[in-house]
Amino acid sequence: MPTYNKLVRDKIPTIIEQSGKTFKSRVLQREEYQHELTKKAKEELQEYIEAQTHQEAIEELADLLEVMHALAAVHGATPEQLEKVREEKAKERGKFDDRVYLVETEEV
Repeated sequence: MPTYNKLVRDKIPTIIEQSGKTFKSRVLQREEYQHELTKKAKEELQEYIEAQTHQEAIEELADLLEVMHALAAVHGATPEQLEKVREEKAKERGKFDDRVYLVETEEV
């Protein structure tokens, strides 16, 4: 039996059962859950970086967004609250639409 030791989506156990396989799993405590979500975010970001097509990139970004929503919940925020903070920061500091690449600054 392969060993995974990683956080998976909620329906994965059902999918495994429906495929005729058995599995072992456990429910994580809050602190461990947050740690595993952080690891999952890194994993999904790496998969996005390694994506070979636009479709693969979109799939990985969707996975990353799902993890971000779960992390927001760990910190007591809803996806809507997270989006509000994102919008406020965009209004105050801008987005990344203009593709500005800062090279250096100098004291005046």
